[in-house]
Amino acid sequence: MKVAVLSETFPGERRVALVPAAVGPLVKAGLEVVVEAGAGLAAGHADEAYRAAGASIVSRDDAFAADCLLTVRTCGANGTAWAADRDRLRQGVILIGTCDPLADSQSCREAADRGATVFALELVPRITRAQSMDVLSSQANIAGYRAVLLAATTLPRIFPMMTTAAGTVTPAKVLVLGAGVAGLQAIATAKRLGAQVSAYDVRPAVKEQVQSLGAKFVELAIETGSSEAAGGYAKAMGEDFYVRQRELLGRVVADSDVVVCTAMIPGQKAPILVTREMVAKMRPGSVIVDLAAERGGNCEATACGDSTVVDGVTILGPTNLPAEVPFHTSQLYSRNISTFLTHLVKLGLPEVSLDDEICRDTLVARGGQLVHPKVRERAGLAPLESLAPVGSPAPSPQS
Repeated sequence: MKVAVLSETFPGERRVALVPAAVGPLVKAGLEVVVEAGAGLAAGHADEAYRAAGASIVSRDDAFAADCLLTVRTCGANGTAWAADRDRLRQGVILIGTCDPLADSQSCREAADRGATVFALELVPRITRAQSMDVLSSQANIAGYRAVLLAATTLPRIFPMMTTAAGTVTPAKVLVLGAGVAGLQAIATAKRLGAQVSAYDVRPAVKEQVQSLGAKFVELAIETGSSEAAGGYAKAMGEDFYVRQRELLGRVVADSDVVVCTAMIPGQKAPILVTREMVAKMRPGSVIVDLAAERGGNCEATACGDSTVVDGVTILGPTNLPAEVPFHTSQLYSRNISTFLTHLVKLGLPEVSLDDEICRDTLVARGGQLVHPKVRERAGLAPLESLAPVGSPAPSPQS
């Protein structure tokens, strides 16, 4: 099977799906690896490094002629650049990458219409044996780190306490909203920089993790018993819950110099945790970094992809922090996608094994149609009665 690594076409995307170090193991596994010319340059990997590792360098047309395409962004995750890629897809090609399938099911449906088999890496189940394939975690980890550095360089004061001959400088107060992978890394980074850190999460189960990093866990007088969904993700709550939550969080936000927002719910609009009224009560010069900007933002005043100043508070809405450090994020992503691909090959790829949870949960399109239940639901399609046996065409939807 010929596997191709594509150059990324999404604006500002500097990562590459596979780094040279990952080529050798795939070749040893019996795969032929080709890389589109220049695909790794923005991440610090020259074409010659791929050649030395055993890959061939090809044109984009030749890359799309491969049996399996590896990419960082495809379908809905590739924005307007998806249209050009969609029109290059061949019947039966296997497409692996981040697809944004729950927020943009239409793009995945377009890939299905062209006969592509699509695997969405965002849907890798959070189970022990799939941890090394979890792209959301590997990339969110770096995003949390970068968010704090961004805040530190924007804040008109320093993070650590310093005692000098000219007096003592008090530490900055950092509040992290959401203690998932990005939030925990933000906490750890802010602590390393010497800030006084506190964190809030709707899931009380993460309290111990927050405290283990040396931060204070903010507890609100609000019922959170049903706040955690399968896989450890936070789930959407009712509007009454969010109103009460914002009311109680207001005092904590007002006393913070930096607020890092990381609360997201897969496939849904991000909950508003910081209102404009809460922003107005913060000290002038304070900074909010909203990692949920692409999903509407946790802060009501966030401008996606932009920096704004509201009532003296700087609000940053970055959309792709992992791409700002492409060398290491590509290294991590490459490990994720190569482990995933190797797993599928062991299961018999290009045949699709529906008995395997990892394969089944990430499979979005096959046999000319969408097959993932949640993606079908988002696309307004009727459920499938069942998935077809291994190697056979997918069944027609039931009326």
